Amino acid sequence: MNRKLSFSWRNIKELIRDPLGYIFCVGFPLVMLIIMTVLDQSIPKDSVTVFHIEKLAPGVAVFGQMFVMLFTSLNVATDRGGAFLMRLYATPMTASDLTAGYILPMLIVSVVQSVITFTAAFIISVIIGSTLNIGAVLLSMLTLIPSALMFIGFGLILGVLFNEKAAPGMCSLIISLGGFFGGIWFDAESTGGIMLKLCKCMPMYYCTKAARSAMALDFGGSVFLLPVGIVIACAVVIITLGCFAFSKKMRADIG
Repeated sequence: MNRKLSFSWRNIKELIRDPLGYIFCVGFPLVMLIIMTVLDQSIPKDSVTVFHIEKLAPGVAVFGQMFVMLFTSLNVATDRGGAFLMRLYATPMTASDLTAGYILPMLIVSVVQSVITFTAAFIISVIIGSTLNIGAVLLSMLTLIPSALMFIGFGLILGVLFNEKAAPGMCSLIISLGGFFGGIWFDAESTGGIMLKLCKCMPMYYCTKAARSAMALDFGGSVFLLPVGIVIACAVVIITLGCFAFSKKMRADIG
């Protein structure tokens, strides 16, 4: 446990020293939250409901988690590209120590990111006269923990498979697909047809749907329980695959 915590603390300090982390993990989601709220206030209320603050905030929070994935992959790929991990391989640290040391700090970052995003959303809601329910906000934040683990798992896999130059590009592709097919910036249910079918093929869609349902305090089977179950299953599978890929790569590098 001490080895895991020590390595986690090292990674946290690396993130704190990186100004891009503040820009992409905190600044960019907040900017999108403000811009889309201004847009929502400029159009008829019933024309595009996805930009209403109670739906926008969970969507932006999911979008922000994709940048946590980006920094996870970059952190792993950078350590692999240098001699840092090779030196750690010679220590008593195991593959599980190392993967936990990457996952735990990014989970903390994701939780802090959600707190900042929803706090900003609550302040905006008070300003525009559509105050969010604090209990619903807390439940939506709790619902986002499995999706955070899923994106961290994606980052871990990409960081293992690609170097520090290629990993961000692959993450950008997932961010683009997630932003579009995740139903973050449009109402997938209202669109229907093949677009909705494509969205349902993406785990990001269920992340957004679960978080929005929690915000609406709607815990029905099809709108909340099923999406949450899918996200949890995806998180378990992807984290497991990420740990397996890291362990296999570690053994290959040592051998």
